[in-house]
Amino acid sequence: QAELVESGGGTVRSGGSLRLSCEGGGTTYQADCTAWFRQAPRREREGVAVICGWITYYARFARDRFLISQAKGEDGVSLQMDRLEPGDTATYYCAHGWKGYGTEWNDPSQYRLWGQGTQVAVSS
Repeated sequence: QAELVESGGGTVRSGGSLRLSCEGGGTTYQADCTAWFRQAPRREREGVAVICGWITYYARFARDRFLISQAKGEDGVSLQMDRLEPGDTATYYCAHGWKGYGTEWNDPSQYRLWGQGTQVAVSS
């Protein structure tokens, strides 16, 4: 099964920005929903944001700092992260497949395609 591929991770100082990209999977991104999750060491995977066509949802910590969007040509999804904080340090994963209704968007089991993750480190 084709995987998603994330890129754009790295190390930044507190207050900096990063833009993550998610491509591949042989999927049409307008069908179903695509989300970003993250997982820090010794913590559970948590939802960051999801996009379903023109509809988006964000975790509380991501509101006003992060922006999820369809990539140009709708071939992929991006996550623009601004005003990064040390607490944002984690591996970020792209996931696709939530239907957009009936279950919580931030439940990882609702997604059938996943990427390998990209590391984000924010220093103080």
